[in-house]
Amino acid sequence: MPNILYPPPRPQAVGEVLDSAFRIFSATLLKCLPYATLGVFAGQLPTIYDLGKGRPLGQATLMEHVSDPLWWLLYFVAILGTMLFTNAVIMRQHALVTGQPAAAGAELARSARRIPGLLLIGLLVGLAIVTCFIPALVIGVAVKGGGATATALGAAGLVFTLLLIPASWLIVRWSCAATAFLVTERAPLESLSYSWRLTAGSFWRLSLIYTIALVLIIVLYVLSTVIGGMLSLLLAGGDLAVITAATTVVVVLLGAVATPFYWALALAVLGDLSVRREGADLAQRMSAPPASQ
Repeated sequence: MPNILYPPPRPQAVGEVLDSAFRIFSATLLKCLPYATLGVFAGQLPTIYDLGKGRPLGQATLMEHVSDPLWWLLYFVAILGTMLFTNAVIMRQHALVTGQPAAAGAELARSARRIPGLLLIGLLVGLAIVTCFIPALVIGVAVKGGGATATALGAAGLVFTLLLIPASWLIVRWSCAATAFLVTERAPLESLSYSWRLTAGSFWRLSLIYTIALVLIIVLYVLSTVIGGMLSLLLAGGDLAVITAATTVVVVLLGAVATPFYWALALAVLGDLSVRREGADLAQRMSAPPASQ
């Protein structure tokens, strides 16, 4: 595949970023689908185990899981397996759209090496977001101790809603950290710093891009689930177990398609921000007066 998709030749408008994401997605979907499918099925290992133990979907109790070491082992294997294959998706996409060779062995090996750093990024970002909600936790404890009146609950809800603002801001500012970490040679902390620099001044623009993409994914999930449910109703003759299994299969397949789209969007955003920010930095350096000798 010729290098015509990434990075973009110039900063893009919101619609152009989304268009780039769809072009990356459509150009790489078939070659990334095996990784994405394996990642989704890896994430379903605990569910498959529950079914094998005769536990209905979504009805296994917490105590059943707590007392089952094998379930917890499969749970952690599922997390690592999902990360292994979904990381490989964006690595293959990046190789394809930049004209680099793509090799399954090299991609999986690099993905495995990147898992600890990606976990560190997730942990640091998660801690920062949780910290934003500490005031809400303190107020919630005070409300519970003083009696949960309607006024107190309303005040606690208002504080929680207000704290969503800084939490959302942090999420957007670090939204490119994982992408940069996976497709470049940057270290975890360097990737966080790089994302922070790239996204400066782009909060509302990025929020709009992510919101539109999220709405599209939700609509796709809802429509596909409804259609899959209707077809299973017609074909299963009212058998609840068959309907549940068919609906689950539809959701799994959707997850396999959604993963390449998510990473295609992440690549498109990173490419646009890189051109926008680094191009501006270059122009500023070129326009600066020469240093005095």
